[in-house]
Amino acid sequence: MRIAILSVHTCPLITPGSRREAGGMNVYLNMLTHQLASRGIAVDVFTRWHDPAEPEVMEAAPGLRVIHVEAGGRGPQPDRPLPPLTGSVTEQILAFQQREGLVYDLVHAHYWLSGLVGLELKQRWGVPLIAMFHTLGAVKNQARAGEHEPLGRIAAEHEVIAGADALVAATEDERDLMARLYDADVSHVQVIPLGVDTSTFHPLEKQLARKALGLNGERLLLFVGRPDPLKGLEVLISAASQLDDPDGVRVIVVGGDGGSEEGFQRAHDLAAQIDMTSRVDYHGSVAHDRLPYYYSAADVCVIPSYYESFGLVALESMACGTPVVAARVGGLRSTVQDGETGYLIPWHCPEPYAERLELLLDNEMLRRALGTQAQAAAQSYSWSAVTDQIEALYERVLHTNPIGS
Repeated sequence: MRIAILSVHTCPLITPGSRREAGGMNVYLNMLTHQLASRGIAVDVFTRWHDPAEPEVMEAAPGLRVIHVEAGGRGPQPDRPLPPLTGSVTEQILAFQQREGLVYDLVHAHYWLSGLVGLELKQRWGVPLIAMFHTLGAVKNQARAGEHEPLGRIAAEHEVIAGADALVAATEDERDLMARLYDADVSHVQVIPLGVDTSTFHPLEKQLARKALGLNGERLLLFVGRPDPLKGLEVLISAASQLDDPDGVRVIVVGGDGGSEEGFQRAHDLAAQIDMTSRVDYHGSVAHDRLPYYYSAADVCVIPSYYESFGLVALESMACGTPVVAARVGGLRSTVQDGETGYLIPWHCPEPYAERLELLLDNEMLRRALGTQAQAAAQSYSWSAVTDQIEALYERVLHTNPIGS
């Protein structure tokens, strides 16, 4: 089997969190494509040429190639919109395929921009298209006041959902949203969760992890992600200020890039207003294999997002044995078991977060119990199990069997 995987707007080789367009999807693509290639499937990933110093074709592993195409030039994502460039991306992929004399069995597109390219390749190559969105524009617009995903994106998502041979949703919640907001035929939607690399994400001894990061014995609350308004960092900072002893608590923020100045400024301004400036540390983007030290060093990982299609940060924290306090939104409702692996908060205000954080910080036995259960729950999300489901989906689509039959 030879498959073409499309990741038009972000290259999976970019470190997650180092740029505005690099996040959980980069982790997903890296892990999935390596797993597929290890099973003898030839995988070509077509993606943006993110670094002019990189060659057009890079062999990431035996059987796995990353092929760079120009979309708005080579280098960081351009300020101008990418959608008008999808036609050019399609032609470059077709030219590469013809030059190499390749035949692809199917196309697996990730995110809506890739979906548009995938629809054209489906027609030109006469092969099935599988699409996964990772986030949905209509859901983001509903999640928080002030979000304005363009109508063109939402229209494109409708087009891809209608034209794909199969759709992948990370949770039942995402599948239901596809049906309700985009009129998706649920018989064409396969629910397959994201995975976690349990060989990398596992508990480390807390004091050793803190020493490795230069952190002291304070109570630590961890936030992992870009300071995007949808991630709710301000909710965490406000909640930390309302704890009985905020001076004994430190908020560690991991993530963000050169395009995150506005988000960091909002967080800095809020912290200054509520006398929390000295209690919030910004560690910036870190290598993905460094994250287990942060999860293990923390007492609690906090995810106050307004929207998460799955909640990969929650899963990584759980795999490291650290309980999660998260918003009861989107995929987090499936990833976190309320009262068993952490707590889910149904409101986006600091008071209920402060209440649950206080409970966990004051009760080491409770933290340990939830952490142990969290680690056990994370074991069912191994990348091997996830890839089994993706590979089975490929086989069903190639044999034109209906999903779920």
